[in-house]
Amino acid sequence: MNRALRWSLLSLIGFLIVTQQVITDGPLIKIDRSLSEVKRPHVPHWLDFVFRKIDNLGLRGLTATVLIIAAVLIAWRFKSWRPLNLAVLSLLALNLVVGVSKLAIGRTKPRMNIDLIHAGGLSYPSGHASNALLSWGMLAYLIYRYTHREVFHGRVLAIIVGSITLSVCAVSLFRLTHWFSDLLGGLFIGGSLLVLIIAIDRFVPSESQPS
Repeated sequence: MNRALRWSLLSLIGFLIVTQQVITDGPLIKIDRSLSEVKRPHVPHWLDFVFRKIDNLGLRGLTATVLIIAAVLIAWRFKSWRPLNLAVLSLLALNLVVGVSKLAIGRTKPRMNIDLIHAGGLSYPSGHASNALLSWGMLAYLIYRYTHREVFHGRVLAIIVGSITLSVCAVSLFRLTHWFSDLLGGLFIGGSLLVLIIAIDRFVPSESQPS
């Protein structure tokens, strides 16, 4: 529990540092501008379609729906409300923190070719990055925690979640959906909440869970 809390706190500190950079126009913002000014190659329609589908893996509606359905099925299989409670808790925590941050900072999108805060934008932190990491990460945790099947080995699940999350971030950068710091901040806050909720689940015992 202590180790998990330390990791969660470190990720939270990372989020606060990135937030400070965004608010004060720190050195990290120079990286944002440099990456946004890189000329993107023209991609064929089929590849653009694939990119949009990858980008959708970070959408709140999709990730929340998949997570809730999976949690309901696992809860029914093991006759416990715990999986559904964890899924709902993670979604509420994420949307509260990310939603409040977006409204408070109001950063504009890179597609506008101007970087402003308190301008009514919803760019920082990236909901795509935080949704991808927390929602797919929580789904992987529930599968691992309640099945322990060899095919769902923890390391394999971690690689899958990491691959999905990094793919979402890469596509978001390419399509100018978010600034680099948006994505970095989203990863930090998503990771912080994911580790914290898993730590809470491990700390509070449940008879329905495998030992």
